[in-house]
Amino acid sequence: MEHNFASPFLFYSDKKYIWNMKIYRTTKGIVINHQDDFYKVEDLDWDSLVNRDDLYSFVVGKIAGKAAFSASEFSENEWRAPIQHQEIWAAGVTYLRSREARMEESKTSGAADFYAKVYEADRPELFFKSTAERCAGPNDTVHIRRDSHWNVPEPELTLFASSSGKIVGYTIGNDMSSRDIEGENPLYLPQAKSYDFSAAIGPCLYVPESPIASDTVIKMNIERDGVIAFEGQISIDRMKRKHQELVDFLFREMSFPKGVYLMTGTCLVPDNDFTLLVGDVVTIEIEPIGILKNIVGFKK
Repeated sequence: MEHNFASPFLFYSDKKYIWNMKIYRTTKGIVINHQDDFYKVEDLDWDSLVNRDDLYSFVVGKIAGKAAFSASEFSENEWRAPIQHQEIWAAGVTYLRSREARMEESKTSGAADFYAKVYEADRPELFFKSTAERCAGPNDTVHIRRDSHWNVPEPELTLFASSSGKIVGYTIGNDMSSRDIEGENPLYLPQAKSYDFSAAIGPCLYVPESPIASDTVIKMNIERDGVIAFEGQISIDRMKRKHQELVDFLFREMSFPKGVYLMTGTCLVPDNDFTLLVGDVVTIEIEPIGILKNIVGFKK
């Protein structure tokens, strides 16, 4: 079915994004995209390449003088999640809409006040989301829980911070959530959030020369049997927390020798009568980064 999302190959040549880098992890190794050209990196693994404070300038130097190949030689079917040994963490209740949704789902358990308080508090909500082995990549299957009857995707701008805590890149994240499990009791949050393929990231690590624009828009649609069942969009400037603020709290008493991904929360929340079904297709777009598409399934 056609929709108004862009092609998986997003160059945006009429905008400033043309000067930014995208690093893909593929079945053929690491590939760097700059403008309309692609370059292979054969002498470094993913961890060694991305975990550096000077990532943008390093990548610029890495492709200087290299022979490029065209986009026609590079298929999205070759993309893999842009992660090797990094962990994925997540922040919650960073948008007002998320605060309202969490309060609504937890009102019968008496826990609604917790979400109101964390939205206003100095300390953010941070939780562990996924290891690399449990993470889905572009075009992979994300899971919903069999013991939940209210499952939703949560589209999120996802930061990549080096081991020093410096934000050096961005990707798209899908923080799959079982809302009824979390709503029943906030102590069940790890089960609602962290299970096999409850996280998806991709399609690349986007490495701009300067921080991502505050008016960047996140779009999502959910397709069911060829029909759009949900669609929406939001600008990240609606977020209450600052990106570096979230990273600084994460690094206070934690170390990440290979760097870390941090999902920054969502405010694109489907209505309370919506739940994902097996076979649904979730498509998330963040314009300068690209498109992350996943199909919904169960753990086998």
